[in-house]
Amino acid sequence: MDIPKILLQKADEITKKLEVKYPDMAPFFKGCFLNTIETTVTKADDGGYFVITGDIPAMWLRDSAAQLTHYIRYANEDEDLKEIIRSVIARQVQQVCLDPYANAFNIVPNNESHKDETDFYHPLIWERKYEVDSLCAPLYLAHQYYRETLDDSIFTEEFHTMLLKIVEVFKNEQNHAERSKYFFNRKDCPVTDTLPMEGKGNPVSYTGMTWSGFRPSDDRCVYGYLVPANMMAVCALKKAAEMANIGFEDTKLESECRSLAFDIDEGIKAHAIYDHHKFGKMYAYEVDGNGNMILMDDANSPSLMAAPYLGYADKDDELYRNTRKFILSIENPWYFEGSVAKGVGSPHTGQNKIWHIALCMQALTSDNDDEINACLKMIADSHAGTYLMHESFNKNDDEDFTRPWFAWANSLFAELMIRLAERE
Repeated sequence: MDIPKILLQKADEITKKLEVKYPDMAPFFKGCFLNTIETTVTKADDGGYFVITGDIPAMWLRDSAAQLTHYIRYANEDEDLKEIIRSVIARQVQQVCLDPYANAFNIVPNNESHKDETDFYHPLIWERKYEVDSLCAPLYLAHQYYRETLDDSIFTEEFHTMLLKIVEVFKNEQNHAERSKYFFNRKDCPVTDTLPMEGKGNPVSYTGMTWSGFRPSDDRCVYGYLVPANMMAVCALKKAAEMANIGFEDTKLESECRSLAFDIDEGIKAHAIYDHHKFGKMYAYEVDGNGNMILMDDANSPSLMAAPYLGYADKDDELYRNTRKFILSIENPWYFEGSVAKGVGSPHTGQNKIWHIALCMQALTSDNDDEINACLKMIADSHAGTYLMHESFNKNDDEDFTRPWFAWANSLFAELMIRLAERE
């Protein structure tokens, strides 16, 4: 596939800026910036575009949106790039309309999947782990694309149907036990890959938040109200409300989206704030509405760390500052310090593994130059000679890493460096 010329141009332009401002990071930029378009975007037989995650040949709703985010700012300068992003938005719309509970899809209906026990099957579905952020990601991508280009051709009738389906699912999952038909069972797997209680998940009570079966790591939620995903849902629903108005003049749907965002936000405020003995009032990672909660953060976004990046909280918000201090301390069970780096990991990769996504997100959500530069140094020291981002690496040995081809991490790093290169 031919790479849009604007991306090749920007790769060179920004590399030159980085050679002056951040010379140690300049060698990383071009490869990471182009990684998505060079290695993961393909033209399908139906004429549209399909985006794999990298070393897994399926298209995740979350990942595909995140992989393209750093390109959207250039879409108006190149019709080829605009067509690629517009086509991916259309494919995401088709995927959500096919099954709003699936998180990943095949390029053709080849029935390649994990063969899980669940309440709906289709040969286009790769995996059906229901994750709230999977429904948020297409809304973020479409909204950002429209705001950049004012291209209202994306607002098709199928797009309208997608908005209605997302609202319906989020509302049903506010009352998961009573209103949801969804269940998920996987056999012969780690316990984190399947849901307990016959596939319905651990019990929850109504909070106003919307239930999620799995985290953005694709590990199961212990308690069904995943707080960072609900933060993302609040913002995504506000974007959906705006698009319902602009694209379809559907004031009823616009009102529903805003009302649902309000209810979820009130649920976060009422049930997801914990008064920590050391850090004060802060956000929990997961709650169940029955008084149980998990205090941690995970490298994968949406994370608590990512709240300002998602648009949910200001960087100087007291609750966020307290939460951030917790996240970057040994009080967070998934924060590690070693000889190569210190940062946030994930239960998905186990003990002592730090994620490049987490280091990038830490820098993206900081206004402190010393902290940003420290994150950049740790990134520069932990690529194992590849000059690309990985999923995770050992805190004491960067040669011990997972997933050498992980486009989401490369794209987030590129996003970080674009912002740093362009700031005054």
